[in-house]
Amino acid sequence: MLVKIYPENPNPREIDRVVNVLRDGGLVIYPTDTVYAIGCDALNVRAVEKICQMKGVNPQKNNLSIICYDLSNISEYAKVSNTVFKLMKKNLPGPFTFILPTSNELPKIYKHKKEVGIRVPDNTIVRELVHVLGNPILTMSIHDEDDVIEYSTDPELIDEKYEDTVDLIIDGGYGGTEASTVVDCTTDEFEIIRQGKGELLF
Repeated sequence: MLVKIYPENPNPREIDRVVNVLRDGGLVIYPTDTVYAIGCDALNVRAVEKICQMKGVNPQKNNLSIICYDLSNISEYAKVSNTVFKLMKKNLPGPFTFILPTSNELPKIYKHKKEVGIRVPDNTIVRELVHVLGNPILTMSIHDEDDVIEYSTDPELIDEKYEDTVDLIIDGGYGGTEASTVVDCTTDEFEIIRQGKGELLF
């Protein structure tokens, strides 16, 4: 099911419709400030397992990333030092994934590696979804190395590929092709482990 939502002014009724799917453990594809991504309610373990299986991701070996609305309740999901918090505040919302140690609030599925990626994208649609849902969203890019770039940026082509696999796809306009910049903040010695979209401000 393809649902059109305008990023400048998301319709609350459409946002509620998507949130109901997430609350039911459904999988949703949505735009971010980088590429289109697939996600679910990050605290719904069955939904998380479903996405990991679909994407061929082993949660014991791969880092999982979640989208938060802002930094106000980030300490519920990750351990954040003052130095890291200042760095994140300077760069978010934006096209960055910050790798942090997990806190005790996240389900055990996240804790095998003891790290979690934190995203606060500069995209109104997905942040509004998180805000209304009241939980973070587990997020994975739909773009794979061998995928044609065009398919992963055009919502109609995304719908053709994924309509039988996910519960809902948001058409939020054309997506980007450049992934987020990943910053390892598990210590106060920050390290950029993948340079993507966005220049990190220190």
